[in-house]
Amino acid sequence: MKDNKDVLNELNKGCTMGMDALKFVLEKVKDEYFKKQLEDQYNTYDDIHKKVEKLYEKYSQSDPRETNAFNKAMTWSVVEMKTINDTSNSKIAEILLQGTNMGIIEGRRLLNNKDNLDEDVKKVLSEYVKLQEKYVESLKKYL
Repeated sequence: MKDNKDVLNELNKGCTMGMDALKFVLEKVKDEYFKKQLEDQYNTYDDIHKKVEKLYEKYSQSDPRETNAFNKAMTWSVVEMKTINDTSNSKIAEILLQGTNMGIIEGRRLLNNKDNLDEDVKKVLSEYVKLQEKYVESLKKYL
């Protein structure tokens, strides 16, 4: 039971951080096609986030842990610092790839080390990892 709750908290954190990062970079993207891809990615994170919230009710009376203001501020400041002189698609893709790769690593670690997850939790975790891997491939072409 605790593993399911912990995994859902990690998924919630990953989706929230991804949505925050995308929100911060979207205002810098000028290429409409790239912007549309990033908006679609944001919406997919939001969909998974909603699935996590719904599943979380099964394992806890509280809401999933949110990323705190400090983490949001850190994400914003990293985006700002890294794009201060370069807002090209390549630079934005590089920033997003770094975060996405961290999400894949954490997601794969959870899939490989949490054998006792309920099937519905494992399914949304697997969906999250596969989507992250898909995003890596779509971002690579902008480097």
